[in-house]
Amino acid sequence: MNYIELKLAERLKAIRENIDGRIIFTTSLGIEDQLLTHHIASQKLDIEIVTLDTGRLFNQSHALWQETEDKYGITIKGFYPDPEAISKWVRANGTNGFYNSVDARKNCCAIRKIEPLNRALSGADAWLTGLRADQSQSRATVQIIEQDEARKIFKINPLIDYSRDEVVKEIHKLGIPYNPLHDEGFVSIGCAPCTRAIEAGEDERAGRWWWEDSLSGKKECGLHVEDGKISKIKQIQEA
Repeated sequence: MNYIELKLAERLKAIRENIDGRIIFTTSLGIEDQLLTHHIASQKLDIEIVTLDTGRLFNQSHALWQETEDKYGITIKGFYPDPEAISKWVRANGTNGFYNSVDARKNCCAIRKIEPLNRALSGADAWLTGLRADQSQSRATVQIIEQDEARKIFKINPLIDYSRDEVVKEIHKLGIPYNPLHDEGFVSIGCAPCTRAIEAGEDERAGRWWWEDSLSGKKECGLHVEDGKISKIKQIQEA
């Protein structure tokens, strides 16, 4: 099936019908993920929606989490970092020690995001994300359906061919709730101390870990990379 030829709602429905087993959608509550949540919830698709609560999210993100659950009558299950691991990291690095070095920041991301992600995906047959190919140079080669070799599951990226403008247009057209920080220049929203608004002409990922190397290919927390590089995941050939 050529999923690219389908509209997003039809695409998600077809993906659910053609992939056996559990599909886990990890939402960051960003604008792309809100569009996916709308279509999953509106069609009552058997796709589990979870989010990673790092403990350092914006208040606006928590408010949107509640608003989304209330609007669609769904539960977005939260996965949280191990408190002992956080305590140990803070003792060694300080509360905001991620500013001190790239390694310290990546270790913080590993505790707050990657380990909870692995728990969230435990027992899943497929992982659904809100990645878009034009978000950054490192994501340009991502395909709509791939095989995550490390986790031995499908990785599904239904918005891969969408532009940000197309996503924003759909959000407003459908009346989907979204984070008000997007209207203040926060394009990619993560942890509060690690996210800033971007300036005109900057890469979408420029607001993440802005104090580090500005090359877009390096602006990843580790959720979609292996050994410091963007994951090289086998593309699934569509019939």
